[in-house]
Amino acid sequence: MTTEVQWSELQRDPRSVAERAEQGAVRVRRRGRAPLLLLQEEEVAVASEGAVTAARAMRNMLHHLDSTGIAEMLAETFPWTDVLPEEDRHRFATEFTRAFETAAELERWNVLAQTIREWRATAAVHADPELHRALSEPLEEDHGAVPPPGTEH
Repeated sequence: MTTEVQWSELQRDPRSVAERAEQGAVRVRRRGRAPLLLLQEEEVAVASEGAVTAARAMRNMLHHLDSTGIAEMLAETFPWTDVLPEEDRHRFATEFTRAFETAAELERWNVLAQTIREWRATAAVHADPELHRALSEPLEEDHGAVPPPGTEH
């Protein structure tokens, strides 16, 4: 169970907040900033080890399926894949598997989350015929070079 305290309470009485953290997670609310979460290190280590073990087991299961089996399994988890063309469903399955493997090995789940976000956006484009047509048609005019990200033009 997660308890909540204000930042000021942590500053005034850190010992009491630490005692609460020994009983479970403590969310520290801060004005105008993201909350912090206090956890015991052992709890985080055990959770991380469990996640990596589950990820490795799933990775091995994915290796025993062909791309069609993976695509069908993922369609149950991500119903939006139904709007993807068949070829893209298989590409999603391949990219999902690779991203899953990478995320598990690096313990950086943002890699998998990014892959899912990108494919969900692709599915949204396929679900909107007008948008799909507009984004798929060749451009009639040249708008010049595209500046690198983060630079002003």
